[in-house]
Amino acid sequence: MAGDIVRPDRANPADLVIRPAFNSDGDAIAVLIAGVFAEYPGCVFDRGLEFPELDAIADDFKQADGRIWVVVDPAARVLGCFGVKYDAATREAELHKVYLHRETRGQGMAQKLMAKALAWLVENHPDCATVMLWTDTRFEAGHRFYEKCGFARTGESRILDDLSASSEYQFRFDFAAYLKALSF
Repeated sequence: MAGDIVRPDRANPADLVIRPAFNSDGDAIAVLIAGVFAEYPGCVFDRGLEFPELDAIADDFKQADGRIWVVVDPAARVLGCFGVKYDAATREAELHKVYLHRETRGQGMAQKLMAKALAWLVENHPDCATVMLWTDTRFEAGHRFYEKCGFARTGESRILDDLSASSEYQFRFDFAAYLKALSF
C-alpha cells in the first residue's frame, strides 16, 4: 500500500530536534548551505570569503541581539538552520540563514522553525514592529513559504556583489499586528 512506503530520502520529523545553535555547529551549517546552493545553478558557496560568521555562528547572532537554531537528526547531522537578528533602533528583526536539507522539506519543519523564531521575538523583543528578510530570486519555494507565513514582497530588490551574482527580493511581516492578534 502506498501508505506503507518508506522514503529513505526523507528524515522522519518525529526524530528531528530543534535546538539553539552552538559556535561548533558552523562546519555542519556550512555543509548544509553548500548542499542547498548546489541545487541552484550559479549559486556558489565559498565559506571563507562569504560566510566567515560560520566560524562563531552563535556569537554572531548573539552580538546582533538575535538567535539561531538548528534542526538535528539522531546522528547529530544538521538538517536545517533558521536565525533572527534584531535592531532595537529600528524595531526591526531580520531573518537569516534559513536553510533546510531536502530530506526535511515538505514536512512542516520550516513552519516549526518560523514559529520558534517568532515566539522568541515575542519573548525577547516585544517592541519589534517588523520582521524582514532578503531572499535570492532563485529560491522560489522559499518565496511561497514566506508568503504562506504572512510575509509580503515589498517590491524592493538588490543585487549583491558576491560570487553567485545574487539578486534578492525583500519580504516583510507586520510583527506589531501579529502581536496584537496574539492578545485576543
